[in-house]
Amino acid sequence: MMNLAINVQGLERVYGSGSQRVLALQGVNLQVPAGQFVAVKGRSGSGKTTLLNCLGGLDRGNAGTIHIFAHNITHLNDAQLTEWRSKEIGFIFQSFGLLPTLSAFENVELLLRIAGIPHRQRQERARHCLELVGLGKWIEHRPYEMSGGQQQRVAIARAIANQPQLILADEATGELDTETGNEILSLFRKLVDEQLLTILLATHSNQVDEFVHQTLFLQDGRIVGS
Repeated sequence: MMNLAINVQGLERVYGSGSQRVLALQGVNLQVPAGQFVAVKGRSGSGKTTLLNCLGGLDRGNAGTIHIFAHNITHLNDAQLTEWRSKEIGFIFQSFGLLPTLSAFENVELLLRIAGIPHRQRQERARHCLELVGLGKWIEHRPYEMSGGQQQRVAIARAIANQPQLILADEATGELDTETGNEILSLFRKLVDEQLLTILLATHSNQVDEFVHQTLFLQDGRIVGS
């Protein structure tokens, strides 16, 4: 039996009511095998971010079920979702989300400190993750001293610091030029192949095609093909 990282059945997300009712997700069925790099493509407003937020427990569907590996997260309460998310999911966003006054090392190490990792262990893990993304010589630099690509690499190092099984990336190359975007996509594929991660990337770009195992298409809140 195939080991699924993501198994979604009949997921719906509705915002508003009456004439203001918006169907953001409409009966989404989605299966992503473990250890794959998968892209979800769609125009702005197609539901990509809503889907990722539901998968990561940042938002809740109105119907349907979500299994992430062995976890049925559909009915977890907020405290349970927070604990699960901190251990199992890494997030990467278009706008990096780094703290500008902290060095690359401190940005990664802070996440581990919040997670309660002991001092020596989190120092070693932060250094390892930055070296893994090619920033071993930049650990003491702050975001404003780095290029956009380097900042996104710090964000990736932070996302993998807690050794999550699944990375959810929302338009992770949207702020980058084509060459730098290709470097980040190549890094994603390397992490999938060598670290056995699963990555789901929401994007509107065709740039991802040569890097991913599979591309899914989302239109008006529905998966319409692959």
